[in-house]
Amino acid sequence: MTIHPTAIIHPNAKIGTSVQIGAYSLVGEHVSLGDNVVLHSHVVVEGRTSVSEGTRIFPFASIGHAPQDLKFHGEESQLIIGKNNMIREHVTMNPGTESGGMVTKVGDNCLFMMSVHIAHDCQLGNNVIMANNATLGGHVHVGDFAFIGGLAAVHQFIRIGNHAVIGGMSGVENDVIPYGRVKGERAFLAGLNLIGLERRGFGKDDIRVLQKAYNQLFADDGTLEQRLEQVEKDFAAQPQVMELIKFAREKTRFPLCQPSRKAA
Repeated sequence: MTIHPTAIIHPNAKIGTSVQIGAYSLVGEHVSLGDNVVLHSHVVVEGRTSVSEGTRIFPFASIGHAPQDLKFHGEESQLIIGKNNMIREHVTMNPGTESGGMVTKVGDNCLFMMSVHIAHDCQLGNNVIMANNATLGGHVHVGDFAFIGGLAAVHQFIRIGNHAVIGGMSGVENDVIPYGRVKGERAFLAGLNLIGLERRGFGKDDIRVLQKAYNQLFADDGTLEQRLEQVEKDFAAQPQVMELIKFAREKTRFPLCQPSRKAA
């Protein structure tokens, strides 16, 4: 364990083995740092925050302070951060609230670039990447391998599916399907995340099937429910398409992000 003499560590904090804590960092009373966690200089970790092994947090990050929610009244909510994440400069992450389940959770192997904000009650999967200044409102759910571009802003309670990609400077106001690609000032669905799928090792046949299902699902004929039923029949043996159908049918506050008919 390496702790700089200027760091302030509460005696009740739980510190794992081989942890490094840099100059002028602060670790609060209810914080737990797993093995091999690195806090560079000027990092603040407060609240009931758990940081799992191998995660690195860079200068001026503020992790675990009270949510930016006027309904928060000091309840003992949590922030849980998984393994091997990289949390860069000026990132902010807030714990949960009573109305949102009391927990904000971040998965494993994620990258949060400079000035990313994770609001209260967000739930993030594994291998998520958020580029500089990307922002999540409260209660947002982000799937595995999702990528959120720089300066993008995601409205509270939005869902972003596995392997989706959000273009830089996009305002996301509707749910984004798994494998989807959205962009625009008010984000619209612009197709599938084909480059991401190739990088993740999806086969060409699987990608072609997904593309065919996507074209059918977002065609102009009939209602969305009618198209969902037909796609479910036509692609019942394709697990990625079934994942997309399941996501589309879950009842949430917001509709699915749709293609721009104007752009088409």
